[in-house]
This record gives sequence, C-alpha cells and structure tokens, in this order.
Amino acid sequence: MLSRYTASADTTIVNAFQLNLRTRGTGANCGQADVMEAFSIYGRQQASSSTKQGSQELSRILIKFPVDKITTDRASGTVPASGSVSFYLKLFNAPHSKTVPRDYKLIVNPISQAWQEGVGLDLEGYKDLTKGNPGANWMSASDSAAWTKVGGDYLTADSSVTYEQTFESGLEDLEIDISKLVEQWVDGTTANNGVGVFLSSSYEAYYSGSAGADTGSILNNLSGAEKSYYTKRFFARGTQYHYKKPVIEARWDSSRKDDRGEFYFSSSLAPAADNLNTLYLYNFIRGRLVDIPSVGTSAILVSLYSGSATDSDPSGSKQTLYDENTNITGGHVSTGIYSCSIGIESSSINTLYDVWHSGGVEFSTGSISPMIFATRPTTKEPVYFINITNLANTYRSDETARMNLYVRHKNWDPTIYTRATADPETTSIQSASYRVIRTIDNLEVVSYGTGSDFHTGLSYDISGNYFDFDMNLLEPGYEYKYKFCFYDSRMNTWKEQRQEFRFRVEQ
Repeated sequence: MLSRYTASADTTIVNAFQLNLRTRGTGANCGQADVMEAFSIYGRQQASSSTKQGSQELSRILIKFPVDKITTDRASGTVPASGSVSFYLKLFNAPHSKTVPRDYKLIVNPISQAWQEGVGLDLEGYKDLTKGNPGANWMSASDSAAWTKVGGDYLTADSSVTYEQTFESGLEDLEIDISKLVEQWVDGTTANNGVGVFLSSSYEAYYSGSAGADTGSILNNLSGAEKSYYTKRFFARGTQYHYKKPVIEARWDSSRKDDRGEFYFSSSLAPAADNLNTLYLYNFIRGRLVDIPSVGTSAILVSLYSGSATDSDPSGSKQTLYDENTNITGGHVSTGIYSCSIGIESSSINTLYDVWHSGGVEFSTGSISPMIFATRPTTKEPVYFINITNLANTYRSDETARMNLYVRHKNWDPTIYTRATADPETTSIQSASYRVIRTIDNLEVVSYGTGSDFHTGLSYDISGNYFDFDMNLLEPGYEYKYKFCFYDSRMNTWKEQRQEFRFRVEQ
C-alpha cells in the first residue's frame, strides 16, 4: 500500500541579485510561486582584479509537510507502525528554458526554526518583499523572527537525518528515503519545521569572508565552487499539475500470502523456507473483523489433524509437525486476523484440518487439500490469462476498492466434461505487483513496487490474488488503467503481462 502527503507550505529564499545586478533580493518571498528552485551563481560581480574572489548568489528551497496527518493515520491503523513503513520525499523536475546544471548534489536537511510560507510570486526579479507581509526570506524566517544564520537554520548535529542525492543530467526528480526524520517528527523528538533543499557546500559558490565569517547576506564558504550551477527547478505545491506536487510518500508491504489453496507437504526437493506454509485465520463477526476476546493480540496455537474416513471433519490425534511438535504458535496480524507458518512431512493424507486454539478452547477449524512438490520435464515460460472479476467502470475518489484477480494458465485445455461441469481454478501468483497509468497521456501515477518495501504487491488466498487500492491517490475526472507484472523464478526477473484494465475516478 501507499499513501501520499502533499506539502502544506513551500517557498524559495535567495540572496541573488535583482535584475539591476546591484540590489540583492534577500527580502524577497516566493511562497505562492508554482515552482521552487535551488541554484548557485559564482562571479557575476568581480570584487578585485587581483583576487579570485567573486560574487556569490544562492537559492534554497523550504518545504513543510502535514506530519499531524501521518500521526492520525497511524493511530487509526491506516499507516503501519514504525519499522513497517518507509517514507520518501519526492520532488518533481520542472522543465524551463534556462540553463540546467549537471553533476551536482542536493542536500536535504531538517529546518530547526519555524517559518512562514508567505504570499510572494516573483522568482525572476525578486520584487515581492516580505516587509509588511508574512513570509520567509533569506534573512528572516517570518515577519517577526530573523534566522540565526542567513539562508536558514538547519539541524546538522545528527548526520543520519541529513540526506543527499546526486543529479547527473540535472533533469532528475528527487526521491530520498527520509523515514528516520519522519519518525522523529511523528514521535516529537524533532520539531516538524520541514526541510531545506539546497546544493551541498562544495557546489554552492566560493566566498571568503575577510573575518572568516559570513558577510551580511553572503555565506563564508571556503570549500565552495568557482563555477555556477544554475538552475534546478521543482514544481511547488501551487502547481496546476496534480501529480507533480511535493509529497512524502508512505510505502509499506500490506500483502498477505495465504497458502491454504497451495499448501505443500515438506520435501527434500525444496529449501527450508519453501517447506513452510502460511495460513491465516479471519475472525469475521457480523460482517466485520474483530479480535478473538480471549486471545486479543496475543499468541494463538495451531494444530493439524487428518480427516475422518469420509474426510468430512478432523479425526485422530494431532499430527506431528516439521519441528517434531504438535502445536505451532501463531501471531496477531491486525484486527481480527491471525497467521502462522506451518509444515508437515507426511504425504499420505488427502485432507488436513487446521485447528486454531488457545487455553484449551478451539476457535476455528479449516480444511486443506495438500500437494506434493514434484520435478517438471520443462522450463517453458508460463503464459497467463488475467481478469479483474469485480472491476467497476467508475470509482469515487473517497473509496478504497478491493480488486479480485482471476488468473489461469492460458494453455488450459479442458475436456468436454470439465467444460460442462466446472470452471478452471484460479492460479495464485506468489509474487505479483501492479502499477497505475493515466490513459490520456500515459502518465505513470503509481509505479511497480518490486523492491524491498513491495508497496504494490498483490495478496493471495484460496480464492486467488487481490489487492486494495485507495482511489484518493488519483486525480478525479480521468480514466486510468491497471497493469501487472509477475515474478518469473525461472528467469529470475519480473515479466509485465500484456492485459490492461481501465476505469475512471470521479469526485
């Protein structure tokens, strides 16, 4: 799953010259501009012919995000606890007609002082001054408080929350994992004043203050560059482009892999991890998931039994499991959901029954049709037929919809009897991911999450694959399409499937 939190404030602050090349725009605010920019200009004014000292002009970006919304979502269970979710800062490149720097680094640093977004617009002549209006500028954080250090006050003591990204072409988007900083904001150990985004010190312009210190609005920077890096622009929160606004994107793996429909006996053919099967218990009461009162969020035990002579109910004593015990300890996943990892070596049983129990009380009994691992005479790449069985034409932007996939091998060849008497069973894809594309311009608005966070991974149970999607992630009034990719273990790669599934989102 993923959730996005759009910036609640952003602005650009500068000590660059206005168009007259005499007056600096240090009092300018750009809080309502639809872009933000970071740059460094060296030597537009030469101080002396006898020294390399030239003028220094800098631009920095300030951004703040609604961390209180993240806190609320975590409290409600929408966003997982710390350690189970990653937070990414995402800024999107804004094309422009000016020069674009190459081969440089941008720093992301938490801001240590509260600041104001402001109402300025002018990013060209820097004529929208803060004076008399709220808003941060190069010299001041607000209309009532100056920065301790010109150019903004930043937290630098903890290097683990100072981030950087290299820009080779200069046209890249910014995407950085800032999970540690977000968690500090959430737990209150660091005040949420947002972050500054600017060129690292070795790329900001050189300047040597006569006293070895800052000179007015000019930063003393003996490690700086004697060349210019002008100009990198990102879209601001005021942009008209919905998917280009600055966001913190929360990503986490919400997939559940329930092996009840593909339960395998332990085998010497399989590695240890594949000899374990994951089972889930879903405690639905009056149509909603609730915790078992006597278990709550504690551990629960699971045992396996063989079937009766008619395979209609559990029979006999508990089966010995892979670890030579008769009980396995399961755990609480979320409200009303419990899971366990279990294995059994016997291959002579047609039906297994999983019994969930605690304190001598049995809560649930399920049935399993176990299978045996077997070698195959071919490594032919499988081809699948896919359908979203419950896809609607239109969704509201305020709903979260569950998409149920039907998947089968395309070369399924039924006999007359099977065609008349039964539908082909769905195949559960162990590793599958989705992406979302806006059809009008083929813009990818949700990318495949096939990395460590697996945030667009599909779940599966005995009924097949499924996933939940928050329509609030999509801009209303457009048509979109789902695409899928499946992991091919034979080729050790992901394969995108040809089918696509279209739908609209309305307000």
